Amino acid sequence: MEIPRPSDSDKALFRALAEALPGVEVKPMFGNLGAFVNGNMFMGLFGADIGVKLADVEQQALRAAGGGPFGPAERPMSGYVALPAALSKRTVAKWVSTSFAYVAAMPPKKAKPAAKPAI
Repeated sequence: MEIPRPSDSDKALFRALAEALPGVEVKPMFGNLGAFVNGNMFMGLFGADIGVKLADVEQQALRAAGGGPFGPAERPMSGYVALPAALSKRTVAKWVSTSFAYVAAMPPKKAKPAAKPAI
């Protein structure tokens, strides 16, 4: 499985969308980026594709608007839909906000305890 790399402009757009929302943390993930709220990922970057996590009803609406699977073709991420490239900036921001609100309502992810060193 080959993981595509985002361009600098892809990363800049992703960061601009994420940083427009309160309490978001952007982290590197496998050469790409993920945006998190309360420890849960709500948006990801995979190459040039931006994917958002949505409830089932919103997933269906975004797919009807041209959204597709997000992540590797062999194993797309469940619950995420890639935003169509042809969407306006305003519509992209709407979907990102919808994803943010959906994931922000989830319980915060608990930090995993640090691994004990092997003896």
